[in-house]
Amino acid sequence: MLNRLSRAFRAWAAPTLAALTGFGCAQSAPQTPALTQTWKDSSMHTITVKTLEGADTSLSQYAGKVTLVVNVASQCGLTGQYAGLQRVYDKYRDRGLVVLGFPSGDFGSQEFNDANEIRDFCTAKYSVTFPLFEKCGVVAGPTQSKVFECLGTKTGELPGWNFGKYVVSRDGRTAKFFTSTTDPEGSALAQAIEAALAQ
Repeated sequence: MLNRLSRAFRAWAAPTLAALTGFGCAQSAPQTPALTQTWKDSSMHTITVKTLEGADTSLSQYAGKVTLVVNVASQCGLTGQYAGLQRVYDKYRDRGLVVLGFPSGDFGSQEFNDANEIRDFCTAKYSVTFPLFEKCGVVAGPTQSKVFECLGTKTGELPGWNFGKYVVSRDGRTAKFFTSTTDPEGSALAQAIEAALAQ
């Protein structure tokens, strides 16, 4: 009973706190000459990452697709967005969209440390079938994933909490950022996805 109340409180509190404190907003991404030179004209598809199971994989496999990049977390009040993200993937995948989930514990340490636990949770709870990658850093600094360094440089914005979203063009060179509280199935994200798919 106490666990259920705790989960219910977190589900209510996280979005509320995000709205009130700005957690749901973007952080400014560093904009240095070195980062600009590295990423301004480069494609996200040049980056190699690890799958959730630890295998090296190149994002070049998604060239030609629109990608929805999301920093996900399994124990956040916004974790229910997994369901919406899966529905968005199911809706648009045949038209060329792929959702890419990057687990992170940067905000509130709300992601499991064990990759198997992340996979089991996402599969059992939300039937996630879109690609998930190795737990990574999102905020600027030495542990930041190159994916978020790239997208932060391109947009000037980094997630301020779990479930920040980037809609990335088919060539991986341009992106648009959406905050954590943006509904995966809402009109703002749908319009951006539709526009990117049309290009």
